[in-house]
Amino acid sequence: MCTSILQIAKDGSHILARTMDWHVMKSMPLFVPRGYRWLSLFDNQPHVGRYALIGGGGPHDHEIDVSDGVNEKGLSVQKLTFANGSQLVDTPTAGHVHLAPFEFSFYLLSNFASVAEIEAHLEEIQLMSGRLAANPIGDSELHFAVVDRTGRTVVIEPTHFPMRVRENPLGVVTNSKDFTQQLQRLGQYVTYTDDFVAGTVPLNTPLVTTGRFSGKPVPSGSFTPGGRFVRAAYYKERADLPANENEGIISAWHLLNSVTVPKSHHYRPTYSVYRAATCSESLTYYFQPYNRLDLVRLHLTSEMLTWSQPKFYPIRNALHVTALN
Repeated sequence: MCTSILQIAKDGSHILARTMDWHVMKSMPLFVPRGYRWLSLFDNQPHVGRYALIGGGGPHDHEIDVSDGVNEKGLSVQKLTFANGSQLVDTPTAGHVHLAPFEFSFYLLSNFASVAEIEAHLEEIQLMSGRLAANPIGDSELHFAVVDRTGRTVVIEPTHFPMRVRENPLGVVTNSKDFTQQLQRLGQYVTYTDDFVAGTVPLNTPLVTTGRFSGKPVPSGSFTPGGRFVRAAYYKERADLPANENEGIISAWHLLNSVTVPKSHHYRPTYSVYRAATCSESLTYYFQPYNRLDLVRLHLTSEMLTWSQPKFYPIRNALHVTALN
């Protein structure tokens, strides 16, 4: 599950928001310093990160599992389930970086400043199956939403190796493996701009449809990956453009309302255990666990860049209200 929505505010702020749909709540806000040394669970090989970052996740063996976050250079990354889409590597190739799939988001945030930099090094990285792993890693199927301060927005999917980035000016990602098919289905509900159809959308174009919805159907309330994709994109394209980061976060949370999966274990095993967003310009992480109706916020400050140890911020996952009497 999971839904990702990018908004570009009028002042140029890039707000990458998401739901994290999972079985249990295990994440919290966190900080990872520059130079953090960790061991891949796939082969026990050490890695040392270049950049500090903040995000959501938690400690995991001799590493940190980061599901989403932003680093000091303004690169934002999210990992999302990729249903039946991954083609993981069984046998490692000498001279490459070998990672368990769930480690990839952490690796990107720790080592790269931009999408262009990722693209230049992507052929060096292999996401591995558990066949020859030194430790149990499973065969997690994930893909990754990425945006940087330039406004370049991409999806990275392990459908083949070397991996490639896929431009995504729409700025919406869910879990289906056939992105082209999702765009075709969305076309029943919106009218794309000529630039979008031609694949020539300029960077930082906030909307990729014409804004003409007359005569089009209204999306259903389905929580399937396809249903959430259509609904997220449809309402994103209809919503007012936020002026700045604050308005972008408010808008993002209202858009996420349409795809947030309620806890309903009788019908489905997963629900939206938390919602989060990053701002690439202010280096801010927003976090809201399921049982809270307010947000917590973490800034990556200049002082934090001098820290040498990771820090975790346990958040009370319970209703918090402001009493008036």
